[in-house]
Amino acid sequence: MATAVDNIAARYQEALLDPSLPLVQAWKERHPGARAVGVFPVYSPVEIVHAAGMLPVGLLGAGNQLEIAYADARFQSFICSIIKSTTEMALTGRLKVFDGLVFQGICDAARNLASVMARNLPGMRVEYLHLSQNQASPAAEDYLVGEYRRFQSAMEELSGRRVTEDGLRQSIAAYNRVRALVRVLNGLRARSPELVSALECYLLARLGATLPPEGSAPVLESALVAAQGRQARPKDRVRVVVQGSFCEVPPVELISALEEAGCYILDDDLLLGWRCYEADLPTEGDPLRSLARAYLNSVRFSSVRHGLDQPRATDLVAQAKQLRADAVIYLAAKFCEPALLDYALFRQALEQAGIPHLFLEFEEKMWLVDKPRNTIETFVESLLFD
Repeated sequence: MATAVDNIAARYQEALLDPSLPLVQAWKERHPGARAVGVFPVYSPVEIVHAAGMLPVGLLGAGNQLEIAYADARFQSFICSIIKSTTEMALTGRLKVFDGLVFQGICDAARNLASVMARNLPGMRVEYLHLSQNQASPAAEDYLVGEYRRFQSAMEELSGRRVTEDGLRQSIAAYNRVRALVRVLNGLRARSPELVSALECYLLARLGATLPPEGSAPVLESALVAAQGRQARPKDRVRVVVQGSFCEVPPVELISALEEAGCYILDDDLLLGWRCYEADLPTEGDPLRSLARAYLNSVRFSSVRHGLDQPRATDLVAQAKQLRADAVIYLAAKFCEPALLDYALFRQALEQAGIPHLFLEFEEKMWLVDKPRNTIETFVESLLFD
């Protein structure tokens, strides 16, 4: 039992990080004629894709598993890694496993990537979701319901299957189950970080972003039971919250380096789009309206969602205090404009609250993490021995 959760996470790690997407290919082989749709971070109504009988899959780039050759010739040097690696996957045929792709306006680069894909992948169905930018507007909910209805029609056309209200409610319930398990797993990490690591939580959440909920939920349940039964003593480590990696995911070696350097990562925003809701979505009433209300009212704060009710820096300070964190590590993707613009606000708020913080940049194709590891170790020592 002491290593069961390790085994569960490690069993899928290689396949999850493989840019050839073997888990998606295997699913399609087991379901002849079924279709898969790649969904770019951060917010997408994956329940609509699932209700249309298709598999929604997180389109999370290629990490450091793919050398960038063709994409560099099509972008400026100051574009984040996930844009380049996703484009590289497309140009090298690795996205052929998908029958459709979905993007949203989370930043200028992601907004333009939809057009890049449509131009370079003839025959691929590419959809762009126009999410509500002004959540405080009285018209925001009706607008978003209309946009989701348009998207539902597009998914019905792609799949050849009509989406019923009951079917959509069942899909919402299925993803509620997966998100609830991920919330419980992360809650266990926040309370007892010695029982489950940030890397394990990330890999298990990524499994939920790759497999259908019917396939990932049983694995998550087994991992949760294994983590709860783990025998481990707390170590003398610094308790931190990691923020800034809401879209592009750091290399797993960097996540491990954070923990090996002496950090207990109590919470983070890795794979935010697949764990963004703070509560289960209602399964009664109009399901499209439930999805719209959830996006407008029940998602975690992020640099790519501009709510007007409360500054995001206030949310970060409150999160750190609630979790009794010793510090915040702001881990931002290189050239990520939303994260870098927000850092100035977060830094000021953290300093005013007296919360130590460390700023680090990363990119997907980092091969060595020795330099950030040294920086983290120095930061941890300054907190432990101050």
